[in-house]
Amino acid sequence: MKLWILRHGQAHAMAASDSDRALTDDGRAEVTVMARQLAGQQLDVILSSPYTRARQTAAIVREQIGFPRAISTAAWLTPDDNPAQVMDYLAERTEASLLIVSHQPLASQLISLLVEGHRRGHYPMPTAGLACIEMDFVATGLGILHSLTSPVSAAG
Repeated sequence: MKLWILRHGQAHAMAASDSDRALTDDGRAEVTVMARQLAGQQLDVILSSPYTRARQTAAIVREQIGFPRAISTAAWLTPDDNPAQVMDYLAERTEASLLIVSHQPLASQLISLLVEGHRRGHYPMPTAGLACIEMDFVATGLGILHSLTSPVSAAG
């Protein structure tokens, strides 16, 4: 399985609630830059957090890469959710390539759990940061981190 993990783009600091924070213009731009990294990838699923900024991020990627299916959402992809729940979901999947759009600290904890076998590893995930992990099967510590990019490194 090839797993792509994308943190949402930059969002406004203020909203009625954290889940309602929308992308800024800069956030939309940085997600557009990162969507280019996914061009040509044969994604089977795009799974997003239900938070506004993550759904907007997923929608930009979907449009940029011409993904033909609907975006799915999962309530357990919010900032402070347990990455073990994501692992449980992934372990049941048969798709070859998935994109998860989520938040910090969940994104870096998931990377750490998949690659190192624990949640304490430090994987910087700035807004619109994108990681690619490959694994023969989903289990803690068995993933291989192939890339970890940011909009700054992707644009440069």
